[in-house]
Amino acid sequence: MFSATRDILQTALLALLIFMVLQGTIQNYRVEGSSMNPTIQDNQYLLANKVLYYHLDKARLARWLVFIDSEEKSFLYPFHPPSRGEVVVFRYPGDESRHFVKRVIGVPGDKVQIRGGKVYLNNTELREPYVVGSSNCFPPKICQSWLNDGEYFVLGDNRQASNDSRDWGPVPMENVVGRAWVTYWPFSEAGFLP
Repeated sequence: MFSATRDILQTALLALLIFMVLQGTIQNYRVEGSSMNPTIQDNQYLLANKVLYYHLDKARLARWLVFIDSEEKSFLYPFHPPSRGEVVVFRYPGDESRHFVKRVIGVPGDKVQIRGGKVYLNNTELREPYVVGSSNCFPPKICQSWLNDGEYFVLGDNRQASNDSRDWGPVPMENVVGRAWVTYWPFSEAGFLP
């Protein structure tokens, strides 16, 4: 009797531990809308890797570790921060209860401009083979942005159907949840994302 109870408790604790690890490392999302066509379709399900962009706020860390230089809006990344071209999941800056999926175009220190339907990164036209339509930008949209530390300029692949950084500005690092890693449903369209 004691052995069976112990086995049940061990199994329950192991299941709880696995659940907690999975919740802390990956998250599933359903894509709403056509802003990422053709890369990701409306109502497609994906997994986001939350560990890849894990970061520590240097200012908070400096309170505990005196040898760390505390700079405002500066982060330490055990792996790496979001990179240009990666597809990310983030909390929408206008309503943080909603999650959006977009492609990173500009990273901290970049100058992003949209002129004549084309995107320029640091005064060089960006090659974007994944884009559908032109990247038109007319006021009151944000057609030019200089990115500070901890800011990312994101755009949808289907530019004419995308609500993105042209509408509400850069995404702060605090809002980035993780990298869109793999689509898994519908199964016929499952695969790893670039």
